[in-house]
Amino acid sequence: MTVTAPLSHTVETFLPASGPFDFDASLRFIRGFPTMTGEQDTGSGALTMAVREHGALVGVRLRAAMNRCGLNGELMSARVLSEPALAAIRDRLRFHLGLDDAVSEFYELAAGDLAFGAVVARLYGYHQVKFPSPLELLCWAILGQRVPMPVARTMKHAIMAEFGNEVVVDGRSMRAFPDLDQLLILSQARLQELIGNSRKAGYLYGSLRQWAETDEAFLRTGEYDAVRDRLLEFPGIGPWSATFLLIRGLGRTERMAPDKVALRAASRVYGHPVGEVEFVELAARYGSWQGYWGHYVRVAG
Repeated sequence: MTVTAPLSHTVETFLPASGPFDFDASLRFIRGFPTMTGEQDTGSGALTMAVREHGALVGVRLRAAMNRCGLNGELMSARVLSEPALAAIRDRLRFHLGLDDAVSEFYELAAGDLAFGAVVARLYGYHQVKFPSPLELLCWAILGQRVPMPVARTMKHAIMAEFGNEVVVDGRSMRAFPDLDQLLILSQARLQELIGNSRKAGYLYGSLRQWAETDEAFLRTGEYDAVRDRLLEFPGIGPWSATFLLIRGLGRTERMAPDKVALRAASRVYGHPVGEVEFVELAARYGSWQGYWGHYVRVAG
C-alpha cells in the first residue's frame, strides 16, 4: 500500500515565457496527447501534475500569469525543498512546456508561407509541449515499439506504480514518473516482471545505464549529429526513435524527417500530396526551426 504524505509545504514561483505565449494552447495539446492520458489534470485553466526531480517529489499547479508572459506556479511537497531541487524542478517545467522557445523567430520565417500561415493563426502562441522529461520519453520510445498504445501505457504505469511517487492535489491522486536513481534500482528480471516483455526489459535495462553515463546538457545543446549518434548507441533506439527523442524529448528542432505521418499531415495542410522531396524543401525554409514547423504541421494536420 502506498502511503501518501500530506503536501504541507508550498513554494510559489513564476516561470517566464518567451512571447507570444498562449497557455490555453498548451492545455489543449496536453488534453489530446494520448501518451499522457490520465497522468495530468488540465481543468479550470490550470495544469496539475506530479513531478519527481533531483530526488524531490512535488505536486505542481500552473496557471497563466495575469499581466505577465509566463506561468504562476505552486510547488507542493511533503518536505521543504532544497534550492538545487527547486532549480531542477523549475528548469524541468520550463523545458517540458517550451517556455524559453523564441517562437517569434519561427513566426517570422512563416511569413509568406500562405498555407502554413493558417496553421500559425490557429496555433499562435503555442510552444511545443515536450514529454515531461527526455528520460521518460526514452522509456516510452522503447515501451511503445510495435505494441498498441494502451499496452504501452499499461507497461509504463506498472513501472510508475513500483515506486509510488504519489501526490494528492485538489483531491486527485497523481503519480510522477520515476527519476533515474529509482529506475536504476530495477534489475532486468524485475523490469521483465513489471512489463511482461523480455526484449523491452533488456532494452530498458541497457538504455537506462547508457543514460546514466550521458550528460543531459550535451543532449540538449551538443552538436546535432553527435547527439543523434549517441542516442543510436542506446539499446532499442533506432533512427525513428532517435528523431522522436531529439524533437519531442530534447527540443532539438534543427532537422525534420519526412516520415509517413509527417507526409500525410503536410499533405493535409498544403492541400495536395506532398512527397519527400517537397517536404524537405518546405522544411528547409524554417532552418533550425524545421522541427517546430513539423510539429505544428502534425498538430494541425
